[in-house]
Amino acid sequence: MRRLGMTVASGALLGMLGGMLTASPALAGRGPKWQVFESPAFTVPAGACGFRVRVKPVDSKEFIKVLKTADGSMTELLTGKFRQSYTNLSTGKAITENASASAKLTTNADGSGTLVTRGRSPSFFTPAEARRFGLPTVSILAGRLVVSIDSAGSFTSVTLHGHVAVDVCTALR
Repeated sequence: MRRLGMTVASGALLGMLGGMLTASPALAGRGPKWQVFESPAFTVPAGACGFRVRVKPVDSKEFIKVLKTADGSMTELLTGKFRQSYTNLSTGKAITENASASAKLTTNADGSGTLVTRGRSPSFFTPAEARRFGLPTVSILAGRLVVSIDSAGSFTSVTLHGHVAVDVCTALR
């Protein structure tokens, strides 16, 4: 769940660290080094909402650019249109949300990093993280989100300059 929380906190960033990239060339108007970004479908464990939630991309036109430096750090830029569905696997109730955001994930050579998103970002936290940072476990956050991550993959700070657009667990009850 740690890796899931980390990747999804970015917003469709779900997969930003562990997602799949296609080997497509630069795309119309995106310039060199931009690739199609495919977010994977996954299931959030019952501990987050009290029931399992299936998260699946519905409309994904996202692009990613990966920049590496000589010191071992890496920056991933993500942008584009993204909608995903959330389904309560106990009841079958489902919602589809706009989760289009731009994101910048900078990973330092020691594994620590900073994620900055702007727009409507899908966000996934463990219950303990959600309590600590005052945010829902599964949500769409609107505005600017800044997440600092230590080299062990733990969130050290989460700051939202915006609001919770959708508390997914509540919406699926």
